[in-house]
Amino acid sequence: MRTTFKKSGETVKTLGSAIIGCGSISGVHLKAVADLENAELKAVVDLDESKAKRVAEQYGCDYYTDYNEVLKRDDIQIVHICTGHHQHAPVTVDALNAGKHVLTEKPMAETKAAAQSMLKAAGQNPGVQLGVIFQNRYNASSQRIKQAVDSGEFGKLLGLKGIVTWHRNSSYYETDWKGNWATEGGGVLINQSIHTLDLLHWFGGQVASLKGTFSNDSLEDVIEVEDTVHVFLQFASGAKGIFYATNAYVKNSPVELELCFEQGALVQRGDTLYLEQDGKLTVLVEPQVNLSGGKSYWGSSHELQIRDFYEHVLEGKPFWIDGPEGYKTFGLVMDVYESSRTGKTITYSGAEAAARS
Repeated sequence: MRTTFKKSGETVKTLGSAIIGCGSISGVHLKAVADLENAELKAVVDLDESKAKRVAEQYGCDYYTDYNEVLKRDDIQIVHICTGHHQHAPVTVDALNAGKHVLTEKPMAETKAAAQSMLKAAGQNPGVQLGVIFQNRYNASSQRIKQAVDSGEFGKLLGLKGIVTWHRNSSYYETDWKGNWATEGGGVLINQSIHTLDLLHWFGGQVASLKGTFSNDSLEDVIEVEDTVHVFLQFASGAKGIFYATNAYVKNSPVELELCFEQGALVQRGDTLYLEQDGKLTVLVEPQVNLSGGKSYWGSSHELQIRDFYEHVLEGKPFWIDGPEGYKTFGLVMDVYESSRTGKTITYSGAEAAARS
């Protein structure tokens, strides 16, 4: 079923789209654009011409091996970036400078400097928008948790916990950019579990300090980046957070979240959210239907975020998960790596902490 943003009496405006990078994650972007009545996929791009051609034939659009060809086209207004991490920044900067709206997959980039170049380009091109994919904020369970935190219905937030125990084997890293600091920017933290850290940050708010450690427990002969990470977070509110993620388990287990309040706890396993209160466990949110058609552990809300981004562009409203918002969690990721390398706790000044709230 295609989705339209047309309101009564309005003329439908169609946004031309291009997707750069035809790897596995591009599938959910392709499906989302195909389901939007106000969007038309004009082109796809991949360095592998056979891959780009195959996708283009499937979706009835043009294809290129050079993304600059897309940036020359006046009929393309939105560019989706689904490339390797190290290509996010240069492609984003070029696209923004060409007057294109950009929706990039996480993480923003592979280094702080690269991500900051994206923020600079966005600031220099106020007529276009930069959005960052953090689709799990759109999950019904995430929305319910955020509502509980903001409303204070269960009293003060005391602590947060996030656990990701997944599996990646050597074949996963056959793609040349994965498993390397220079191109992936990290391992399990920056790639697989960044979504869960983002939720903890979104729920917990301003971070006052963090201490992190990472290790390579099972893939030391395959990759140079980490497959396991642990983080302790101190929030400005006084709440404490713990975060653990690994790719060294035997399967992709459901992500676990827990938020402890003065008057109960919210516990999420997978997409099911429970209220633990007075010795009773009550289901608050049932699992969602997977709208994206992607892998189950990607969550079900890619399509919701993509649709929301298009709606903001069409209505000329600033998108809420923009470059600065996306950089907040990305910056935390980079600081966890620094903390582990130096063995020191990273404490944020008042200005830095405010920027992360």
